[in-house]
Amino acid sequence: MSLMMSIRRKPRGVSLSRFGRMRMACRMGASSAAERMGPAARGAREAAAKGVLAARGRSAPWLRRAGAYVAADLGPRVGRMLSDAAQRMEPQHQPVRRRRTAAMAMVGVASAVGLAGALMTRRANTASMQQMMTGPGTQSVPSDVDGQVRSA
Repeated sequence: MSLMMSIRRKPRGVSLSRFGRMRMACRMGASSAAERMGPAARGAREAAAKGVLAARGRSAPWLRRAGAYVAADLGPRVGRMLSDAAQRMEPQHQPVRRRRTAAMAMVGVASAVGLAGALMTRRANTASMQQMMTGPGTQSVPSDVDGQVRSA
């Protein structure tokens, strides 16, 4: 606290008594004003409640009509506008990457080579089984188209 402030202050005893008297006068005035304003405030409260109720009664049909307009006319327009904007904003579809196509082609070629190898192995096994069954001393007799053996 500075020295100047303490010099300018008035003595506490005098200011407290004035302040106390002023505070008491304010309290008395406020209580008498509250007694006088009570009935007027009640009337104003009732009038405001009636006004609010009347305003709600007038605005409800208007809001109902506005809601029907939004649902029937404005809503589809806004929805169409939003979907058009989304289509314009959506990036174009990128072409399929060549890396994926090349990988799929390699898998296809590898599976075709594997299938061909399996078929060749099966044919070789079938041929060796036929040779084992006929034996080394027997000759195979040629057959006709329908599977019948004809003697010469």
